[in-house]
Amino acid sequence: MAGHSQFKNIMHRKGRQDAIRSKMFSKLAREITVAAKSGLPDPDANSALRLAIQNAKAQSMPKDNIDRAIKKASGADAENYDAVRYEGYGPGGVAVIVEALTDNRNRTASSVRSTFSKAGGALGETGSVSFSFDHVGEITYKLSVGDADAVMEAAIEAGADDVVTDEEGHVITCAFESLGEVTKALEASLGEAETVKTVWKPQNTVPVDEEKAQSLMKLIDTLEDDDDVQNVYSNFEVSDEVMAKLSA
Repeated sequence: MAGHSQFKNIMHRKGRQDAIRSKMFSKLAREITVAAKSGLPDPDANSALRLAIQNAKAQSMPKDNIDRAIKKASGADAENYDAVRYEGYGPGGVAVIVEALTDNRNRTASSVRSTFSKAGGALGETGSVSFSFDHVGEITYKLSVGDADAVMEAAIEAGADDVVTDEEGHVITCAFESLGEVTKALEASLGEAETVKTVWKPQNTVPVDEEKAQSLMKLIDTLEDDDDVQNVYSNFEVSDEVMAKLSA
């Protein structure tokens, strides 16, 4: 999802780090609470909670925040969150998948639908765009764990499907069903991963011009600002030339 990744980098460079971090901590806390409520509040006995905590730590979330999120799951007033997926099309017919954790489906659906409409897009039915994505496991490591060849070898032995290494780190993908098994095997050879999660990876990307890219970035930014939205995935791609104009 080249377009989404590039978009993140642009937004970070434009000085929204503090607001993004605060919003991110809130969403990570929600994931931790949901994971803790789905099983035991002990990460050693709850793999979903262990992964949620691991990902929160990777984003430098304070330990106190993590502990509060776990305790919240056992409280009498703990909210019940539903995991919901929305699918639709943004400007230029670009496919967009939105994952949410919500305690009010009507509120979230209304908000997401409105955001799509205002951006010139349209919300579709579940399954309307996800057929063009692969739901896979994604495991990331910092560059310091080893060079590209060493990580590739470890990933192959662990049963992963692909590895992409760039200046930001190593990104290993595997089958959705194999995420736990591959993660465990990689820990034995590379140590604990920076993040472990499932993602929607587009089978093909759609090139967009500067105008469409700006509209899509605004759509994704607005969706991610919604408290109920956890993740947004898209299949658009921005060329280096357009990227340079957007970054200026």
